[in-house]
Amino acid sequence: MLTFFGYPKCSTCINAKRFLAKLGRTMNEIDITLSPPSAKELSGLIDRSGRPYTDFLNRSGLQYRALNMKEKVRTLPEAAVIKLLASEGRLIKRPIVTDGTRVTVGFSPEAFSKIWGGDENAEHSEK
Repeated sequence: MLTFFGYPKCSTCINAKRFLAKLGRTMNEIDITLSPPSAKELSGLIDRSGRPYTDFLNRSGLQYRALNMKEKVRTLPEAAVIKLLASEGRLIKRPIVTDGTRVTVGFSPEAFSKIWGGDENAEHSEK
């Protein structure tokens, strides 16, 4: 089962959930605005994703601009930025999908097909 961190009113999240359902995937859905991952959990997701922490920033969100995150990312250490993300789920790019081993952030049909489209054994053999 996948863990799906998203926002119910987000059109990208809705499209991602539909896509995963078509792939036959079941999900434990978590509203990222009500229950954002902790800083420790977020750090683990970032590490497993193989992507830089800056890819987890919702650059198009109102909170990103309101909190001047563009400048904060330049001046604060990574741990401080991750702590801010964990404190405000709307700062986090969504959806985040994980099987406990692999992680995707955002929605790309091509990436979802490659990463989440195979059988359970194939999932664990790719990164």
